[in-house]
Amino acid sequence: MPTVVHALQKRGFIEDITSDELDQFTRHPRHVYCGFDPTADSLHLGNLVAIMGLAWFQRYGHKPVVIVGGATGLIGDPSGKSHERPLLDEAVIQNNLKGITENFKAILDFDDPNTRPLILNNWEWLKDFSFVEFLRKAGRYFRMGAMLAKESVRNRLNTEEGMSFAEFSYQVLQSYDFYHLNQTYDVSIQIGGSDQWGNITAGKDFVRRLTGNTVHGLTFPLITRSDGKKFGKSESGAIWLSPKKLSPYEFYQYLFRTADQDVIKLMRMLTFMDIEEIQSIEKKMQSPDYVPNTAQKRLSEEVTRLVHGEEGLKKALSVTSHIRPGTSQSLDTETLEKIAHNLPTYTLSQDEIISIKLIDLLVNVGVMKSKGEARRLIRNKGLYLNEKLVETEDFAISHSDLIENTYLLVSLGKKNKILIQHQEKKE
Repeated sequence: MPTVVHALQKRGFIEDITSDELDQFTRHPRHVYCGFDPTADSLHLGNLVAIMGLAWFQRYGHKPVVIVGGATGLIGDPSGKSHERPLLDEAVIQNNLKGITENFKAILDFDDPNTRPLILNNWEWLKDFSFVEFLRKAGRYFRMGAMLAKESVRNRLNTEEGMSFAEFSYQVLQSYDFYHLNQTYDVSIQIGGSDQWGNITAGKDFVRRLTGNTVHGLTFPLITRSDGKKFGKSESGAIWLSPKKLSPYEFYQYLFRTADQDVIKLMRMLTFMDIEEIQSIEKKMQSPDYVPNTAQKRLSEEVTRLVHGEEGLKKALSVTSHIRPGTSQSLDTETLEKIAHNLPTYTLSQDEIISIKLIDLLVNVGVMKSKGEARRLIRNKGLYLNEKLVETEDFAISHSDLIENTYLLVSLGKKNKILIQHQEKKE
């Protein structure tokens, strides 16, 4: 019977494993953990790979253990970072913990009594240590040569900023987490992104030194886009998993804009689609009769449903159908009010809208970096107002452009939309 390791290898999900014995080891139910630092009150699309890793282990009968770093989040993991992160206070971290817990509940199965996930905060077992006690308990097992040899440490030491002692100690804290989880919850596998390899191997060695137990680690590749930009980021910021921070529509559209070169990779990593179906779609994409964006549409639907549920997907598809630029569908306030919370919306006074050139308005609200960028969009026939193509660079907004004296719907290309809402001054 195939193991979860075998399944993940077929999907290109595995970058490194600490031992080839992991495949055989996972033929029996295990406890597997992954850590997440609470740097915001929502995880983002880049974190979804790690959650999917836990979800795949769960589907193969293993118990996911989620560690939210209430303690390590106070320090900040230097792995993959070129600068030290701002330190968060405890109140902010506690608020962030509540938010990201909802992200796990949306994707992992909390109903199966045998594999119900554990969500733990490492603050609970690290908060009572004194500095001296922690050095005696954990610090003496770490050798400076090995710590300095970690790639994340070497990279930072070669920069002008360098690395603080606090960040340098992060791998000791994470290693202690692995030891505590092994002893308290029988956790024997840690997973993480490829930038966590040094921390994972340090934890594996630490557990062996203290207990003699053999534990395992697995890393997955960090997803990067074919254009070199960071996956999970847009011009306006992170692609959040929480609908309170990013609407299902915007989430859907980000995935729909995936380049052909990236779409199959994301299907493998971010969906539960059968690998045979993904291979079939990949083959169809090479066919001369392939309909463009068919694969992107499927990817967007699968991942949006996974993160936002069936209802969230319905909202995303509804907004998409209502505001497709160039269509003849009429717009009214009732329609726009239904979709307003799914779109970036800017509320402006009449003086900030009427008789203002559209390119100036877009720069003023911050959706365009410059007037030149807006002019290029018009020349490339990519700017629509209320679903009608804007053809002149000097186009200025009049009262007649406001939909029922309230809204302007602006499409920046065929996939990015914003609403401008007119707010009358109160007497």
